[in-house]
Amino acid sequence: MSDSPLVLIIDDEPAFLEIFSVKLTTAGFRVETAVNGPEGIGKAKALKPDLVLLDMQMPGMTGADVLSKLKEDPETTALKVVFLTNLGDPQPELQLQNERFSEEVGAAGYLKKAEDLDSLIDRIKLYL
Repeated sequence: MSDSPLVLIIDDEPAFLEIFSVKLTTAGFRVETAVNGPEGIGKAKALKPDLVLLDMQMPGMTGADVLSKLKEDPETTALKVVFLTNLGDPQPELQLQNERFSEEVGAAGYLKKAEDLDSLIDRIKLYL
């Protein structure tokens, strides 16, 4: 299965990492995880994943900080990064703000963690 897409999840919530890793693995992805920005940057550099799912709000380095570091490094600048967020955005204008912010900082988009996991898997496939 080495031709399966490799997804790196960078998130400080162990329960989310575990549940989402299992779901992605079951869906046919190879999965690596990191619990903070520095670890995630190191793994991104070493593994060159097909997609990085990056939590926006982490202690220490935020998702935007991590993305900035990835984009500055020639070895990781081309990685496809999608933000993960817990923030609800029921209002269309807030959703548009999140989409614009993601684009402005160089992310491919963003996903809401609260979405149904099957829907998240479908959306992840669209980014690959």
